[in-house]
Amino acid sequence: MVAAIILGIFVISVIYAHSRGVEKQKFSRQLFDHSTFMAPINMFMTGLSRLPAKQPYFPVDAFPELRQLTDNWQVIRDEAIRLQDHIKAAQTHNDAGFNTFFKRGWKRFYLKWYSDAHPSARELCPVTTELVSKIPGVKAAMFAELPPGSHLGKHRDPYAGSVRYHLGLQTPNDDRCFIEVDRQRHSWRDGEAVIFDETYVHWAQNESEQTRIILFCDIERPMKWRWAQAVNHWVGSTLMSAAASPNDENDRTGYINRIFKYVYALRDAGQNLKKRNRRLYYWVKHGLIAAIFAIIIVPSVFF
Repeated sequence: MVAAIILGIFVISVIYAHSRGVEKQKFSRQLFDHSTFMAPINMFMTGLSRLPAKQPYFPVDAFPELRQLTDNWQVIRDEAIRLQDHIKAAQTHNDAGFNTFFKRGWKRFYLKWYSDAHPSARELCPVTTELVSKIPGVKAAMFAELPPGSHLGKHRDPYAGSVRYHLGLQTPNDDRCFIEVDRQRHSWRDGEAVIFDETYVHWAQNESEQTRIILFCDIERPMKWRWAQAVNHWVGSTLMSAAASPNDENDRTGYINRIFKYVYALRDAGQNLKKRNRRLYYWVKHGLIAAIFAIIIVPSVFF
């Protein structure tokens, strides 16, 4: 009986994840998306959130503690510009969360990731690092760069325990450089902030001739009750911190990114097989997926 309830919650949460928003991914893609495997946690986070439901963007004024970032945007911008040679793609396969973005031109420099600030950030951009570190709700922060001609494809982020904050630092100030969240478009502007729910389908593009640099933060989602906030905080500090990625060899690497290089090697082998024999590739791929679901679901049903 308990197993059936658990299975039912998982199925309901997957349907819930797929149904959120005006824009949806194809169900075949959603079924195997990383946001699907986080669906039970995400249904808890969004269902018990203090933020308005069914709303892709949130008023910046709803997070008054972030005002000190906006007020200091020029100082933050100056540090980002001085640091521009360090804003780059991962040099090895140790950033699972953003691995596909690097292929499309996106670059980053981490300030912190669900724990203490990166040592490299404290050394290279101390003012910005101190600003984000003294705001408890800022769980992750980085400088993110989107060069001219770059784009990020449509996707949902996997974790609903946070909301996304973007502060324009050096932007094209051009409507051709934008992010679209659930079919609502926002163009970055210098010194202006925007907050959105990254678990809605979103994508970004820079069709201008100038590189866009922003301060990119994950802000802990405010919950209705203290116990729910404690659960959110615990999930972030345990699960999400495991996805820490370094700027250099002195920064911590979470265990998810420690094993990602082996996963990537398997992916490369799969892509090589796909080039040689597409039919066999899809048989193997779908067989492995079916096996994973069987391992998860069958024991819960029978035991």
